[in-house]
Amino acid sequence: MLLEVTNLTKSFGGITAVRDVTLGIPEGSISAIIGPNGAGKTTLFNLLTGIYKPTSGQIMFNGRSIVGLSPDKVNAAGIARTFQNIRLFPAMTAIENIMVGMHSRLKISVIDTLLRNSAFHQQEKAVSDKARDLLSFVGLLHKANEVSRNLPYGDQRRLEIARALASDPKLILLDEPTAGMNPQETVAATQLFRRVRDELGITVVLIEHDMTVVMGISEHITVLDYGQKIAEGPPEAIRNNARVVEAYLGRRAAGTHQEESDHGDAA
Repeated sequence: MLLEVTNLTKSFGGITAVRDVTLGIPEGSISAIIGPNGAGKTTLFNLLTGIYKPTSGQIMFNGRSIVGLSPDKVNAAGIARTFQNIRLFPAMTAIENIMVGMHSRLKISVIDTLLRNSAFHQQEKAVSDKARDLLSFVGLLHKANEVSRNLPYGDQRRLEIARALASDPKLILLDEPTAGMNPQETVAATQLFRRVRDELGITVVLIEHDMTVVMGISEHITVLDYGQKIAEGPPEAIRNNARVVEAYLGRRAAGTHQEESDHGDAA
């Protein structure tokens, strides 16, 4: 397991947003975390990336505890993420946004930067070359010098993924990466997620509401409801899980769904 979460809980005053969640993410996998609105999915991502400190529980990443690490330390350890709401630097160009994402991997001193010596110029060229490689990977090299706020929505989403990849992560967390996309953009994004795993060897975990995306790309799914894990397993098992159907559709609708399923099986 690349990531192991054990009995993770996060409370805000009298509200428990994540309650006693245990899950594991195998290295080299594509996994999804799903659940209704307010289920605690983004809170879980915030715990994994150091934005929140757990009330209790353990998070082990690549064999070491990351509980208590600041977000920049978590990123340096090998976890990158995107956000539900795009957080690019709007006045920067596409390539500048990616170069900013490499800060945790830069190995140049303040003195080198001030003197702008050969070490500085070598690092600057290496960063620029890598940024262009990542823009090419996500299909945006031809827009390298465009200001990010002027990019179409789908391109901004891809740029945000490229910036996350700039830190050389072992694990990337994607928070609703296809939200707001049209069908064509969604298909292209799903293909990109597969390439991140298959070509770059990066483990992928996504929060996603589009069940077509989830069922089509995920090898393992964890379902949260009211902050608790209610199911986990491969897509087919989750699709037919009564508790999952109830969480999404409500108890009465879930009963109707089960009756239709039973009739279908009988037929």
